[in-house]
Amino acid sequence: MITFLLVALGVLVQAQAQTASIKGQLQTPEGEAVVFANVALYNTADSSLVKVETTDETGIFRIKGLAAGRYNLSATYVGSADLWQNDIDLSANQQLDLEILKFSSTSIDLAEATVTATRALVEVKPDRTVFNVQGTINSTGADAISLLRKAPGVTVDNNDNISVLGRAGVLLYVDGKRLPLTGQNLTSYLQNLPAEQIDHIDIISNPGAKYEAEGNAGIIDIRLKKDKNLGSNGSLSGTYSQGRYARINGSASGNYRNKWMNLFATVGANDGEMYNNMDFFSTQNGIQLDETNRMRNSFQSANVRLGTDFFINDQHTIGFLVSANDFSGEHLGYNRIAIASLETPGIIDSVLISDNVSNDMRQQQTYNINYRFDNNKGRTVNIDLDYGNYDNDSERSQPNRYYDAQEQVLLTELINAFNTPTQIDIYTGKLDYEQDLLGGKLGLGTKLSRVASDNTFLVFDVQNGVSVRNDRSSNIFDYRENVYAGYVSFSRPINEKWNFSAGLRAEQTDAEGNLQPFEEDLKEPPVLLNYLSWFPNAGLTWQVAPTHSLSLNYGRRINRPDYNVLNPFNNQLSQLSYEKGNPFLQPEIVNNVELSYTLKYRYNFKLGYSRTVDQITRLIAPDELDERASFITWANLADQTVYSMNISAPFQVMEGWNSYINVSASHINNQADYGGGAIVDVQAFTYSIYQQQTIDLPGGFKGEVSGYYSGPGVWGGVFVYESSWSLDLGLQKKFLNDQLNARLSASDLFYETGWDGVSEFDGLISTGGGNWDSRRISLSLSYNFGNQNVKSRRRNTGLEDEAKRLGN
Repeated sequence: MITFLLVALGVLVQAQAQTASIKGQLQTPEGEAVVFANVALYNTADSSLVKVETTDETGIFRIKGLAAGRYNLSATYVGSADLWQNDIDLSANQQLDLEILKFSSTSIDLAEATVTATRALVEVKPDRTVFNVQGTINSTGADAISLLRKAPGVTVDNNDNISVLGRAGVLLYVDGKRLPLTGQNLTSYLQNLPAEQIDHIDIISNPGAKYEAEGNAGIIDIRLKKDKNLGSNGSLSGTYSQGRYARINGSASGNYRNKWMNLFATVGANDGEMYNNMDFFSTQNGIQLDETNRMRNSFQSANVRLGTDFFINDQHTIGFLVSANDFSGEHLGYNRIAIASLETPGIIDSVLISDNVSNDMRQQQTYNINYRFDNNKGRTVNIDLDYGNYDNDSERSQPNRYYDAQEQVLLTELINAFNTPTQIDIYTGKLDYEQDLLGGKLGLGTKLSRVASDNTFLVFDVQNGVSVRNDRSSNIFDYRENVYAGYVSFSRPINEKWNFSAGLRAEQTDAEGNLQPFEEDLKEPPVLLNYLSWFPNAGLTWQVAPTHSLSLNYGRRINRPDYNVLNPFNNQLSQLSYEKGNPFLQPEIVNNVELSYTLKYRYNFKLGYSRTVDQITRLIAPDELDERASFITWANLADQTVYSMNISAPFQVMEGWNSYINVSASHINNQADYGGGAIVDVQAFTYSIYQQQTIDLPGGFKGEVSGYYSGPGVWGGVFVYESSWSLDLGLQKKFLNDQLNARLSASDLFYETGWDGVSEFDGLISTGGGNWDSRRISLSLSYNFGNQNVKSRRRNTGLEDEAKRLGN
């Protein structure tokens, strides 16, 4: 006991002795802030590495928890010669401010002589991977979901489900706020978010205790553009994109900032059409079904963001943010199924043709109030209050007509109509507190959230032009979910080479799904979920040498079923094809372990292992009542095991030629036994390679060649897909002192981004494939005006807080 007390006392004394700090701001020769630069501190005596930090979005770095001594400081940034400050004498408890440090105009890596605001395509940080949209010319004319297909470690399947490092269950954020949409509503939102409005995408595969535990594969946070300059500034941009159909979008943004306040706004709109083709050949119950789907969508949308920050003084900031989005679209779908017996496959028995017409409207409004306190001595308080309203309305007409084999004689006809409005209200309150303690950083926080979802599903039988509600197929499904969370985290250096972090988050979930049918015999007990879950996480970092580091991270996460997958009623695509939810779904729990190696602060190698219990997945199964029909549903797998790896490597081939390569691979093992021969036993190895070559051309032009190759793999529980690939070209030229930027891009030149594969489950074997409007030519123009060279601090909320603690 005495020995323990002496050791503990020694640790406390050492921790108190390491309370000095160094801070400063990195700037270009023109006085612009250099963001996301690496800053390293070395002992002068033996040149050993003490600590590495990264500048924030204002170019400021802070190195804390230092002992008294003499140090050398190095700052590095792609495109600039290293900056050194040698023989820095630091006394005990001193808070040293080096003020402004400017890089020289000498360039060693790039053709241009100075550091500019252009960031690398991919930045690897201790807690996340940052995919900078600005870093790729070929983002022109793209949307958010297209960009995610290019992001490192991210996979998007044929149903637009997103996975990271082979793991499904990703939580989507926009500007640090959770996006509550799922399924087709989420796809539509991402397809109507132009790349021109996106600044960067954060991929956080193993979040800490500060983040909510939802999302087995972690968090993808889409960060929209926001001006950071003093004075009055703005930008205008527009894009025209032509594939089979045309799309056009435009946006305008502006801000006014002085030392008391910052006012900013963005407005945007887009209009266009797209298509999606899917074909399936299925066998079940001695029947053969040859299915063709042709879909064409037209859409119009508009969005606006308006916010203001008030700088009460150097320590207190209060901000307000309002955003709104309005979408309307028309969906035209052609579905044809030729039906035959397996005994006589060449003789068609009948043909079902279903022409769907759907009119969709979606509106959303979000409101945020933020308060931030920072005493500039290691203590911060951040409070966020949020409310979001999401209204979705869809009216669909679906005639089901059976014809003879020649499609000349109408055999039977059944016409249905659907009205499916949904309203979602989300209320959130969040408090985060951070404090320097014992040479490290202590974090405490709590979050309260409530989701209220009202879903009406009305089915009508149409006869002689008159619609009569079908009470046996219609229902109302209300879902309420309350989550009460609290967390504690701590991180600090153990010594000059080792750092550790640990956290624990607790979440109490109370949820109820209430099905209200229109027929008394269809009533079911409410879906009740009430459980307390604990989510530990831990990390250990070892600075092996000045340019070599290893990190090991562990985290436990959860994925809760939502209203879309719980509602058991049928949503039919045709009379023989439908989807339905599963009210008996359980939340899935995953344990993730990741080992990372970083070389020269740029090259990253990652190995991952995850095991998920009660994995929620999509399955395609035969209908029990109609031997010709099949349906898509959701079920819990017994378990899923994923081994994964990722390599990220930016490098310079030669002067004026920069390259980036990202390689991901994973092995997935899905296991489940539902009884009656319904078994899932699927193993698949999948891999993907993304590359981008950026070349400086004569006349101030910049060219880009990018593309990916995705090997075979598995989607959902049992759909095994084949390989696909894409090749893109881009050209960029800047005019008017770089204020006008023109970009031309051509995507998917060989039209190979489509998919095909096979699913086998419970007696249903289905082979299918599809493609969409991916081959396009796009032209984009953007113009910036105002005081673009004067940088200043911008408001920091939500996920940005964690980014500022990269080295702790």
